[in-house]
Amino acid sequence: MRLQKVYHRFSLLSPSLFLPNKPLSSSSYSSTLPPKSLSIPKNSRNCRFRKNKPIKTMATSRFHNLVPLNAVVSSEDGGGAPNASVSSNLTLDDQESALGSGYRLPPAEIRDIVDAPPLPALSFSPQRDKILFLKRRSLPPLSELARPEEKLAGIRIDGKCNARSRMSFYTGVGIHNLLHDGTLGPEMEIHGLPDGAKINFVTWSIDGQHLSFSIRVDEEDGSCSKLRVWVADVETGKARPLFQSPDIYLNAIFDSFVWIDNSTLLVCTIPLSRGNPPKKPLVPSGPKIQSNEQKTVIQARTYQDLLKDEYDEDLFEYYATSQLVLASLDGTVKGVGPPALYTSIEPSPDLKYVLIYSTHRPFSFTVPCGRFPKKVDVWTADGKFVRELCDLPLAEDIPITSNSVRKGMRSINWRADKPSTLYWVETQDGGDAKVEVSPRDIIYTQPAEPLEFEQPTILHKLELRYGGISWCDDSLALVYESWYKTRRIRTWVISPGSSDVSPRILFDRSSEDVYSDPGSPMLRRTPVGTYVIAKIKKENDEGTYVLLNGSGATPQGNVPFLDLFQINTGSKERIWESEKEKYFESVVALMSDQNEGELYINQLKVLTSKESKTENTQYYIQSWPDKKACQITNFPHPYPQLATLQKEMIRYERRDGVQLTATLYLPPGYDPSRDGPLPCLVWSYPGEFKSKDAAGQVRGSPNEFAGIGPTSALLWLARRFAILSGPTIPIIGEGEEEANDRYVEQLVASAEAAVEEVIRRGVAHPNKVAVGGHSYGAFMTANLLAHAPHLFCCGVARSGAYNRTLTPFGFQNEDRTLWEATNTYIEMSPFMSANKIKKPILLIHGEEDNNTGTLTMQSDRFFNALKGHGALSRLVILPYESHGYSARESIMHVLWETDRWLQKYCVSNNENADLGKDDVNKGTIDLDGKAAAAAAAAGGVVPELEEDIETDRFHSTLKSSLW
Repeated sequence: MRLQKVYHRFSLLSPSLFLPNKPLSSSSYSSTLPPKSLSIPKNSRNCRFRKNKPIKTMATSRFHNLVPLNAVVSSEDGGGAPNASVSSNLTLDDQESALGSGYRLPPAEIRDIVDAPPLPALSFSPQRDKILFLKRRSLPPLSELARPEEKLAGIRIDGKCNARSRMSFYTGVGIHNLLHDGTLGPEMEIHGLPDGAKINFVTWSIDGQHLSFSIRVDEEDGSCSKLRVWVADVETGKARPLFQSPDIYLNAIFDSFVWIDNSTLLVCTIPLSRGNPPKKPLVPSGPKIQSNEQKTVIQARTYQDLLKDEYDEDLFEYYATSQLVLASLDGTVKGVGPPALYTSIEPSPDLKYVLIYSTHRPFSFTVPCGRFPKKVDVWTADGKFVRELCDLPLAEDIPITSNSVRKGMRSINWRADKPSTLYWVETQDGGDAKVEVSPRDIIYTQPAEPLEFEQPTILHKLELRYGGISWCDDSLALVYESWYKTRRIRTWVISPGSSDVSPRILFDRSSEDVYSDPGSPMLRRTPVGTYVIAKIKKENDEGTYVLLNGSGATPQGNVPFLDLFQINTGSKERIWESEKEKYFESVVALMSDQNEGELYINQLKVLTSKESKTENTQYYIQSWPDKKACQITNFPHPYPQLATLQKEMIRYERRDGVQLTATLYLPPGYDPSRDGPLPCLVWSYPGEFKSKDAAGQVRGSPNEFAGIGPTSALLWLARRFAILSGPTIPIIGEGEEEANDRYVEQLVASAEAAVEEVIRRGVAHPNKVAVGGHSYGAFMTANLLAHAPHLFCCGVARSGAYNRTLTPFGFQNEDRTLWEATNTYIEMSPFMSANKIKKPILLIHGEEDNNTGTLTMQSDRFFNALKGHGALSRLVILPYESHGYSARESIMHVLWETDRWLQKYCVSNNENADLGKDDVNKGTIDLDGKAAAAAAAAGGVVPELEEDIETDRFHSTLKSSLW
């Protein structure tokens, strides 16, 4: 399994906590934090059911509050802008007179939380005997985002360093020995690095004796140098460049480097023969022409940063072309293969072969580079061509329907349990999910070098869409399939080495039904660095057992567990469960797999996390048979000023009987009977469901630590607000019904129930309830102000899309086109209801938003529509910012704008509430007896761009990451 490249953000379903031979880097700056930038085994079945995404096969763990590796950098001075000198403690009248005076700072009580130093990311060695502490800074200065970048084929490139632009970095690496008693030894700092070194792509060698990483430094002109590959001896901490020649640089546009044995790396380098970048001609050679004279049906989402002309094509090819080089620790360097646009390099488990992925012309002006032609070859580890597996054509015509895929071979990879056996999947429906066919997918397998005339072997046939495989050995593998429209997910047990053993279904359930989730198998590391299902032995028992690590969703909240599961009989024994009353615990990874041989239950050792409402996450090693837990971290509380905040997971009922949930946060020391109702900020994000029952299920735990990110709504606890975080806004379409056909009425009904509940509890003032959200949450906010003005006094909408006619080929989970569902597109668009918005609305957007659907023009045009109807509104465009905001100047200004808006139009709102008690009880929306609502899956939001999970979910940026 391959680690998702950091520039696409790390997936929730990363391959492994300890993957040693693939590089890990901090990703692009973002303060709207994606699901975990971690390579920790993760329970794919606990995650929001994704369309078109393989279901990875990882062990369960909960990391939605760990620090992503992408929000980690700032200048030493915190990126303070020279024009951000206006005091943040001005009165509202003073602020009004200085509204156009440049970047502003929020009040100190908010600023101090955001500026708190981040904790390090953690990485365990393959042998589990050492831990890396990867040091980081907080928010980057705006000057780093302002560096020139090329926007090509859906990616953004820093041409000066020939890498993805906006990459953050580590500032240092510390090594700790993990002692036998479970404590950490003293830190040894990696030394020998240049001053100001920016570290990326940190990777363990397979034997854990060396680290590899890239280094870049700032240059005098403010740009960044090209990346060089460095290595460090883990025992001594001494670091040095891998290449003796100063002219060999890393090309990090796609892949970077990989260990192919304990002393050799295969590196993507900038070709030595490469000249200067192509120059754009002053006079074009002709008009820009696109043609569809063949009448091909090509439907695509509203992708951004696409190639525009021949010059862009040349520039993309220039920066993305790499020369592969074999480099040994002894200084030996050997170029292998021709220069090409290599996108991924994957060594076989026995390190004798390498899968080489590349792309080539013809390129496209319609889709990003992931849809360009894809060529996959097998090479020997020393760079000799063996055979071509496939050369797939340009894929502009993949249907927008959920579960539609590319034609031809896909998901090509090595079997983790075999030395050099390939497997892949081929669709039988032409990639079109609307086509009815059986089987829908077929899994094939074949040796790296098959015998003459040896055909691929059919491993398994699937009726649904392929979702991944967990390998164990010839007697056991688990195959996953799913179908988004029905939310069905199935797990098959197969015996890869025995054709006479029939496959059987192990689990068949709805992905939305979190209460029935059995958990995912925990994986163990093999001696060659791959990960397979961990078989567990019991004394005097010949049964086949695995460990199922689950989130343990219950009506009272998540209670994670670890089950010993008999794979043949289905019997299970709960061998560990989280404490329920005060703490929230989860199993992170297996720690007793560093040695070969069978794993016995009484020798089990796992890494766990532990936290509470007011105590931040710490990590423990728990050992069997006595289950003794040794604490290995002691991170300080990231924001002690809020250490006594009040948190409660509340449940309330929609008028149609559907159960909804939310997390209510109250300021430290607040007493409703003494202090009375507070101004309240409601921050949420809608989600789609097929079932009312599933939508009403509880997700998350009341005992989880309250993580506060740089743009989190929870920051306003420091300003004495009540915060209703993540109230479920379910949009349900049961059976053949499409959820979005009743989007507005379900949205309003859910919001009414949430507001009624906080008012009933006496914690929110009826006149002072504000609403806000990011991305699809901003879309929600605008719709609520248009269709439920009786509920809210004002709104804050960040990086949203407001006119669905600008996203005509689908958005979010809507896969009908504008022409197929015209009324739905129009009715859902708050742009079309701009004349109805009478409450103050603050719009914020990054000027360089690259997220599909949420182009900056959406906020520009929406603001103009609001102005055209005299609406009280304000538009803030953030220079150089993308879908999520990164620079300290930008983030501080966003917080200042938001705080000013809330103080002026929420705290100071003295208008009578439109929503009286009788109106609350009766409701103001006529649901015609058909409204349905349900809880949106916590952590299950699907952003506007499926591939870029860059939504503002306010996960903590202050816990420690592990990989």
